[in-house]
Amino acid sequence: MQFPESWLREFCNPPLSTAELSETLTMAGLEVEELKPVAPPFSHIVVGEIKEAVQHPNADRLRVCQVDVGQAELLTIVCGAPNARVGIKVPCALVGAELPPGEDGKPFLIKVGKLRGVESFGMLCSARELKLSEVHGGLMELASNASVGQNIREHLQLDDTLLTLKLTPNLAHCLSVYGVAREVAALTGAPLKPLTFPKAACALDDVLPVKVSAPDLCGRFSGRVIRGVNPKATTPAWMVDKLARCGQRSVTALVDISNYVMFELGRPSHIFDLDKIHGGLNVRWGKPGEQLKLLNGNTVIVDTQVGVIADDVQVESLAGIMGGDATAVSDDTTNIYVEAAYWWPKAIAGRSRRFNFSTDAGHRFERGVDPELTVEHIERITQLILEICGTPDTVCGPLDDQKVAMPPVCKVSMRVARAAKVLGMPLTQEQCVKALTGLGLPVVEGAGVVEVTAPSYRFDLQIEEDLIEEVARMIGFHHLPQTPPSAPITAKIRPENQRSGFAVRRTLAGLGYQETINFSFVEERWENELAGNPNPIKLLNPIASQMSVMRSSLLGSLLQVLKFNQDRKAQRVRVFELGRVFLRDASIISTDTTVQGFDQPMKVAGLTVGSVDTPAWGCKERAVDFFDVKGDLETLVAPSRLTFEPAQHPAMHPGRCAQVVCAGKVVGFVGELHPKWRQTYDLTQAPVLFEMDLDAVLNRQVPQFTSVPRFQSIERDIAVMVNEAVTHDALMKAIWSAETSGVLRDALLFDIYRPQAMDISGKQTVFTEKSMAVRLSLNSENTALTEQQIEATVAAVVLSLAEKVGARQRI
Repeated sequence: MQFPESWLREFCNPPLSTAELSETLTMAGLEVEELKPVAPPFSHIVVGEIKEAVQHPNADRLRVCQVDVGQAELLTIVCGAPNARVGIKVPCALVGAELPPGEDGKPFLIKVGKLRGVESFGMLCSARELKLSEVHGGLMELASNASVGQNIREHLQLDDTLLTLKLTPNLAHCLSVYGVAREVAALTGAPLKPLTFPKAACALDDVLPVKVSAPDLCGRFSGRVIRGVNPKATTPAWMVDKLARCGQRSVTALVDISNYVMFELGRPSHIFDLDKIHGGLNVRWGKPGEQLKLLNGNTVIVDTQVGVIADDVQVESLAGIMGGDATAVSDDTTNIYVEAAYWWPKAIAGRSRRFNFSTDAGHRFERGVDPELTVEHIERITQLILEICGTPDTVCGPLDDQKVAMPPVCKVSMRVARAAKVLGMPLTQEQCVKALTGLGLPVVEGAGVVEVTAPSYRFDLQIEEDLIEEVARMIGFHHLPQTPPSAPITAKIRPENQRSGFAVRRTLAGLGYQETINFSFVEERWENELAGNPNPIKLLNPIASQMSVMRSSLLGSLLQVLKFNQDRKAQRVRVFELGRVFLRDASIISTDTTVQGFDQPMKVAGLTVGSVDTPAWGCKERAVDFFDVKGDLETLVAPSRLTFEPAQHPAMHPGRCAQVVCAGKVVGFVGELHPKWRQTYDLTQAPVLFEMDLDAVLNRQVPQFTSVPRFQSIERDIAVMVNEAVTHDALMKAIWSAETSGVLRDALLFDIYRPQAMDISGKQTVFTEKSMAVRLSLNSENTALTEQQIEATVAAVVLSLAEKVGARQRI
């Protein structure tokens, strides 16, 4: 909430500077988010009155003005403003004045100048030139009672500061200038100006019939008929100025009065054109299909969850949010109905978001407004209407006040010992009583207990902790002791056989992947299609319809990132994410880190599409494929070894997908995106994806020392014929299972050859067997290998291949 400091000091003026006042409010929980001067610095600008304005002899658009600035002689000033005329009072910059900086950032200095042959001794200013407004319609015209020669900063009260408060929802009683002043008085002890609400004389018996049909929507409804007002009355400059400094533009006098009282006292109200109301008013919940054109021009459709004010023909207003266009006041309005109500906060909360807009009234009513002062605030509005819009024919009707369902009086007790324990500092009952009574709260003392009857404007005081917070605010949060934790803090040392998540991120980044961070709640369709999860965990209150379930896979989020980038013509995308997924698991029990029935493991997933490397002149461009990503995964977990087995995954191509196995356990999947989903998500290329359990990636083998062999290694190549179905993994397992007495150090598949064979028809070539050539590296730590040892080792490998995969050696 934004307001000027000068308005606050009208109600409570403590002996504090602006900075000290800001610090006091912030340390009491009313955070001052910004302090901003009302006007930029400028000097030597005074109130001037144009005494004469004649046509410039050498220019059609210039006038030569004689200006009275309170000096012995009139100043001759040449001016080109269209509204420069005799009798008006305007800001006048004297010679030597310094105006606010322009677009170049340099201040503008006023000197004696000559315009078309006529000397000018100053400058008449517009509001835009003084940086007071963006409107540039000519000279800034001041009030007729402005004192000639008075400093313009003093006349317009420009040495003022705008305070912007960032209030938490429980401080709704501070959503008004008077509410903040009440807090300042409690914090500083400065006197608070009491409010008076003089009753208007009633010379009219008219009462608009009002029926409150929904007591769970409206607890109190007050109103008054006023006839014979002048809707074209000019809003006083002081009111326009205060509203502008609160961030509210002036509309019409009647609307401005309603807005002024809202900022002054925190009471949103509404003024109806009485002659446009058909019959009486009915405060009720909406009916499905009812339409309402609002004051902002939007037409909305209400339902049974939205409160309305309706007459005998149509809906006239959104309850507690915004009035309707049909009964809005205009220049033709002469009779009005002033309304002030207490709306239950739960009946207003969230309704504005349904229609994609927010209002000051809705912001206040959904947090809470004082239910007791509707009548007094109508009297205040009536007072201002009579002063500003009143005519000899203006008459007021009696106040109609209906108390339908008022909130109960709340009594809250606070134990002094409990307050001391929560705040972590010694407290006396005297301190607690002083803090609470300083806030204007009625306190009853007991033995170690104080009881407070919450005033109507402190609807946030409901439980003991609320009173403890008030005591802390009044004492000052900066006075709370800085007590270190009593429990010992010991660093948790990571086991040597585990790496950190940051190490995984750095490795993937080194492989050319970029990290992404995505929401944990996703579109339900992703879960059904990409994760094969027909029953995802649904959110009770999703922030958007396309974010209604918790993800059980990271792949949908990565595909969304890919789609976003490809829509912007990105040809090469390599991204990864470390994140948590959410699975149903009845075996999980509730602890300080888990929730019963839900497993929340960490996963690491990646996606790549486009060329393997960035284009370069020295190498040929090649698209990334399954084996490139397979190599990235092997690098990620090195020195641990992975094996890959054909598998099926809902998101992946059925013939280009493998499950990742580490230490005999399936830890993830890797593969190309299924063509069906590539078409569904309208992707220009098929990406290769992987997803693995993060725990499996974090585990690593502890490095162990191995001496360098002292003897030269021996290499032998063997080629064996095997069935076409034999895989590389099966071949290697057979080789390493051979009895070689530690002589075999490495085995590398370097060639696959498929001899051709004709089928019965003689037309089609089929492959029934293949030749796989392997290079064996042999060595011994103790002695040089003899030819007999070499031959025995090779024979043992060939024997193991024959037994395990049915291989026969090629000759």
